[in-house]
Amino acid sequence: MMMKMEICKYPSEDKWPALLSRPETDGREIAKAAREIMDLVRKEGDSAVRELTARFDGYKGDLRVSLEEIAAAEGRVAEDLKQAIETAGANIRRFHEAQDSPDIELETFPGVVCGTRKVPIAKVGIYVPGGTAPLFSTVMMLAIPANIAGCREIAMCTPPGPDGSVHDAILYAAKRFGVTDVFRIGGAQAVAAMAYGTETVPKVDKIFGPGNRYVTAAKMLAAAEGAAIDMPAGPSEVAVIADGSSDPRFVAADLLAQAEHGTDSQVMLITDSGDVARKVNEEIEKQIAALPRRDIAAGALENSRAVVLTSIGEAVRFANEYAAEHLIISTEDADAVAEDVTCAGSVFIGKYSCESAGDYASGTNHTLPTNGFARAFSGVSLDSFRKQITYQKISAEGILGLGPFIETLAEAEELAAHRNAVTVRIKEARGRLAKGAGGKEDAG
Repeated sequence: MMMKMEICKYPSEDKWPALLSRPETDGREIAKAAREIMDLVRKEGDSAVRELTARFDGYKGDLRVSLEEIAAAEGRVAEDLKQAIETAGANIRRFHEAQDSPDIELETFPGVVCGTRKVPIAKVGIYVPGGTAPLFSTVMMLAIPANIAGCREIAMCTPPGPDGSVHDAILYAAKRFGVTDVFRIGGAQAVAAMAYGTETVPKVDKIFGPGNRYVTAAKMLAAAEGAAIDMPAGPSEVAVIADGSSDPRFVAADLLAQAEHGTDSQVMLITDSGDVARKVNEEIEKQIAALPRRDIAAGALENSRAVVLTSIGEAVRFANEYAAEHLIISTEDADAVAEDVTCAGSVFIGKYSCESAGDYASGTNHTLPTNGFARAFSGVSLDSFRKQITYQKISAEGILGLGPFIETLAEAEELAAHRNAVTVRIKEARGRLAKGAGGKEDAG
């Protein structure tokens, strides 16, 4: 099994598309399997979820995690871990609270007032992966902004062990940060349960959270049928831009930190130095030997590569084409390099800004677009858990002034009823004004 990355030196731009590609999978087969699971859960509800949970996770039993189980788990979490969770949670809360912005209201035309009003999404579902690693950090990343936004219900699904167990820290974080219901359900069946609702699992308005390719496929199918989702968020990935000033130990450690997520993860080194690529590969071979999950990391390295380009400017262009979930900039004047980044889920600037900090405790959200979707999607933020409703208030003065323009526009589009809805108001407003009824009174 490969214990280092393939090094590709000075590829011409016509070779870039192949180098930018993600690990190949049969997307049609994955989508077909997800579709079958979604249909089964929609038709059969809890019985389908139980059958699928037994098949994929080896567990048969209650789907809901009881309050007693959650309380017991809280007592088993070590105090130092609780303290670390508190510190991370406080930073995440501070960063997401700072994203709150006031509603706006302004007069766009005399007598025409427009505004916005932000309201929480009432029911949200969060998916917390737990197959090869118990990602209790994801609970924090999703439950904290959901609570700040004011979501009324937060349902959480996470895969169980064969005995039905859920990691104590996942349950502790769920209670600590306001999750209202916890279910031991994983995979595409969890997405289906939250999208459609079952006898046990409530139907939610929006589904959040990362997952494997089956979870991502299920989310996309749910979105096509009316359930909102945060974004496509599949297997994790990182790209590192490094030059001769970087520390190869740090770069290798960052690459391995993402590689250990799963064999379908991908890591990418982008550099202007063949020497840096060689030294990083040497460090990878040293560090991977000590990792408990080295076989998983090695599998990810088979999907990965180091690309040597002519300059850091070219490296940034390559990185923007790749649109990584996480982008680390380990160069001289990293701030200036970061200014040119236009496509990335989250950027880590400077050699001490390890991606692990964003995964856990710096405050930014780690639920980010993968697989190149960072070209058009943003990561999870406070506004992900809210809707923005716009409104307008038009007075008699406003309809008299703006109305003729609306009539002209409607007539040009050949929509007579649209025009008439304005015309009848203009007539009424003129009549009121002629009678001295108070032209500035709200006519809407």
